[in-house]
Amino acid sequence: MTSHQTAQTMKPATAAKKLGVYLEATPAEFQEGVVSRTELNALQADPPQWLQDLRRNGPHPRPVVAAKLGVSIAGLARGGLTEPLTTEQIEELKRELPEWLQKERATQAEVRKEAVRIKEKQQEKAARAENGPRD
Repeated sequence: MTSHQTAQTMKPATAAKKLGVYLEATPAEFQEGVVSRTELNALQADPPQWLQDLRRNGPHPRPVVAAKLGVSIAGLARGGLTEPLTTEQIEELKRELPEWLQKERATQAEVRKEAVRIKEKQQEKAARAENGPRD
C-alpha cells in the first residue's frame, strides 16, 4: 500500500502574514488562490519582484509597522495608527518623532527591560533548584 501525501495549503491571509506583507497589496492571483507550503518556501527563498517591492516600500501590515517604529501593535492603536503604512510614511514618523511615538517607545523599552529581569530571575531560581538545598 502506498501512502499518498497531499500538499499542505494555507489561505492567502496566512501566507501574507508569514511573508510579512499586507494582503490587500498583493497581486489578485495571490489573494484569490491558496498557497502550498512548497509555494510559500519558494516565495521566501526567491521572492518575485512584487514581493520584493512590497517588503521594501509597503504598504506594511501593523506588525511590521510596529516593529519598524519600535512599538507594540497596541501602541500603534493608542497613537491612532490603524491603517497600513508605507516605508516612506514610517520614515517620516521617525523623523518627526511625535510625542505619542516617544511615549510608546519608552513604554516598549520598559516592557523589554522587565521581560529580561523576569527571565533572569527565573534562571536564578532554576539554578538554585538544580543545585539543591545547601547545609
